[in-house]
Amino acid sequence: MEAEKPTTTVCTVVAIDHTSLYYTVCSFCERTLSETNTTCNHCTRNPSALPQSASGSKRLFRVLMSIATETKVFVVVLFDRAARVLFGSSAQDFIDFAKHHPFSANRLGMYFVLVAETASKILEGEMLRVTLSKPKNGNAQHQRVVSVVPLKSGFRPVMDTLREVYGVRAGC
Repeated sequence: MEAEKPTTTVCTVVAIDHTSLYYTVCSFCERTLSETNTTCNHCTRNPSALPQSASGSKRLFRVLMSIATETKVFVVVLFDRAARVLFGSSAQDFIDFAKHHPFSANRLGMYFVLVAETASKILEGEMLRVTLSKPKNGNAQHQRVVSVVPLKSGFRPVMDTLREVYGVRAGC
């Protein structure tokens, strides 16, 4: 049976699940790691395959987003490449910004939640042209966004807007 071809559509961002914007992978082989165990079992079993520069883990975007087309509202997932277009940074840079910006934390120290909520609000209502594909994994629930193009001529990535909101210069 032939796999369905990707489809391109115009949509509006309805909401973003700000509670889980990223996941952790091995920085060498990019296999998914748990948040509690950031050592890759695959790479540690094959240490001779690791280059000298291999180190630990890194974070990649995995963003669940509700979008509305002219006919329906549904949830899609943006992985790292597509999410970087909207966020204007890597997942690790986004997390570092949230951790280190002094005005982004609330009294409970929930730095990431506050910044992630703001990022979600920044993207709500944005019109996008997205290319969607069916997941290759039979267990996956949501279509994947394989490419995204913001349609607003003055679109600014989330990180640019966050830096402005929190009064931080680029590179800080």
